[in-house]
Amino acid sequence: MCGSSMSVPLPATVPAIRRATAAVSRGGHGSQGPARPTAGRSLWRGGAAQVIFLHGLGDTGPVMPITLNMNMAMPSWFDIFGLSPDSQEDEPGIKQAAENVKALIEQEVKNGIPSNRIVLGGFSQGGALSLYTALTTQQKLAGVTALSCWLPLRASFPQGPISGVNRDISILQCHGDCDFLVPLTFASITAEKLKTLVNPANVTFKTYEGMMHSSCQQEMMDIKHFIDKLLPPVD
Repeated sequence: MCGSSMSVPLPATVPAIRRATAAVSRGGHGSQGPARPTAGRSLWRGGAAQVIFLHGLGDTGPVMPITLNMNMAMPSWFDIFGLSPDSQEDEPGIKQAAENVKALIEQEVKNGIPSNRIVLGGFSQGGALSLYTALTTQQKLAGVTALSCWLPLRASFPQGPISGVNRDISILQCHGDCDFLVPLTFASITAEKLKTLVNPANVTFKTYEGMMHSSCQQEMMDIKHFIDKLLPPVD
């Protein structure tokens, strides 16, 4: 059983993942103007690779008013109106945030890391953005780790498979069965939608008993194994 703590230790707490995790800043809505996404170069088990991990609501980065939080300003990728499948969504903010992450991916490619050696991921709001970005980018990615999250703007996607380069992308979606902030039913709807957009055999949906809107050691190990498989050593 996973713990039920409400703290949110990010997957970067796993040493192997910490070494390859990029720090990313949100851009486009901050009071001081757009922030440039940034990332460090990483070596993943013997070959150039990158894991880009996006923070959850309230973690790091510039701030903006959040409707769900009574318009209080806090670090966020985009505005959030609600956390149910039928909630209104900040479409312009989501799309702008995705463009910022795509720019980061493109910069890493220019730095010499092949796009298919890049894993995109995130927790909560960051996981939601990682899913949306991966399904709309023109860069072929290695995979996505989507933790305690949902697929934004899911109605904007086709009823069948996407036509982009990532229609065969590998996705690991993880969620706690006691998450009352982003309900498990919302995650299940997301998983079913993902299986219609990409090769369903490449979508893995794992749930963790007793875990709230947080993480646990078993989830961290599942992420490590997933990334190890996607980013094998290269000469």
